[in-house]
Amino acid sequence: MNRSLPPSLTERGDIDLDPQIIETYCQGGRGEKGSALFVARPRSTQDASDIIALCVQEGIQLVPQSGRTGLVGASVPDSEGQHAVLSLERITGDFHLDRINRTATCSAGLRLSDINARLSPEALCLPIDVGSDPCIGGMVATNTGGSRLMRYGDVRRHVLGLTVVLGDTNGTIVRLGGALRKTATGPDWKQLFVGTGASFGVITKCTLNVEPTPKHRATALIALPDETALPDLVLELERRFGSLLSALEFMSANAMRAAYSHIPSLRKPFGSDLPDIALLVELSCDWLLGEADRSLDDMLIGGLVKIAESGAANMADVVVGRAEEVWAIRHALSEGVRKQGRLYAFDLSFRRGDVLRFRSEMKGRLAQLFPDIEICDFGHVGDGGIHFNLVDHLATGDWSPGRERLIRDTVIQAAVEDFSGSYSAEHGIGPVNYPYFDTYASAETKRFSAALESVTSGKRLGRIHFSSENTK
Repeated sequence: MNRSLPPSLTERGDIDLDPQIIETYCQGGRGEKGSALFVARPRSTQDASDIIALCVQEGIQLVPQSGRTGLVGASVPDSEGQHAVLSLERITGDFHLDRINRTATCSAGLRLSDINARLSPEALCLPIDVGSDPCIGGMVATNTGGSRLMRYGDVRRHVLGLTVVLGDTNGTIVRLGGALRKTATGPDWKQLFVGTGASFGVITKCTLNVEPTPKHRATALIALPDETALPDLVLELERRFGSLLSALEFMSANAMRAAYSHIPSLRKPFGSDLPDIALLVELSCDWLLGEADRSLDDMLIGGLVKIAESGAANMADVVVGRAEEVWAIRHALSEGVRKQGRLYAFDLSFRRGDVLRFRSEMKGRLAQLFPDIEICDFGHVGDGGIHFNLVDHLATGDWSPGRERLIRDTVIQAAVEDFSGSYSAEHGIGPVNYPYFDTYASAETKRFSAALESVTSGKRLGRIHFSSENTK
């Protein structure tokens, strides 16, 4: 720390100045590292308001930090040590379930697992499925989607009300929305804070729509002869199963191989002969089936047999299995890929018909330009999302940071310019993505964003945005 801090900050019990404690809050999910003046860990909205006001008055930029599960470095301060970390992990004191209204009001620091554990006795859940365990504040700030978005939507769809602290000299607390699902009384201002990081303020509490927990699930893994078979199969599955279809997740052979290497005890439905692409299909319902009703397993098997017999879509193999075992494979992909070596992770989204066209194009382009790159991708084919992970096997002595930037530029340029995709599906804008925001956001968008920031904050909270959860 190379600047003096006022007693109003240093004497607070929720400010940590211990370098060892600070260091643990200056590391990201992909190995990013920075340094900070201090770590603030408020326990309430009022505490957060007081800290933010003091920091704005002192000209100290804050890096709001949620569950630290994001992949774009958004919760990591820079290396200059002039920022401070504002961690929300202790803001966990509020949880209220309105069972009749089917809403839950939660402190921003509560983890997704905490929320679902408290909802479980009432057979309710927040149906955002991700491989990590983020805090709800970061999930709202990055508008987390997850594996069941096609059925339940993203976090935005579930946010009914927010409590937010603005980045002004007063640390102004605003409460937006509430527990009503319908109200047309003017602009829906809470949407300013959903998916925009901490650009306009720090979320400390939220009221959420929650859903009945599924009573029955059926899952299958479908091996495809090649990636061209996937689009027709997806359409046929939607046509036959309709609203029962809750997830469509594709997994490449390289990604599955990495998961099995990381967790050898995982079930291997296809043995050692992995297909180039496998599709995870899930049906679910949240009502009780009667004795005369067909089970979801029977419906899934019967529907897949009819698809195969009709020739409407090409399938090389089908394995129907227990949901827990099948999803264990999917949830192990991200960590398994990370263990394979130097990783460049991309969270991209496209029109559904372009996901595999992009994938096919990039396989050829990367093989020619960067032959040491291995593609270990997987994603949410039902909503157009793809985790386009690249493992770089180039020898360490030949590697340089410029290589990573060149590879990232190649992938992002193709995604945005050639396929009209997004370079950030649900991880937000952090240091990894800053250059692409500068490149691809229009001048009008930048001016509009700056104007909104000037209204909500006397000074910006900081140049670094919230990191989510939503990593896997």
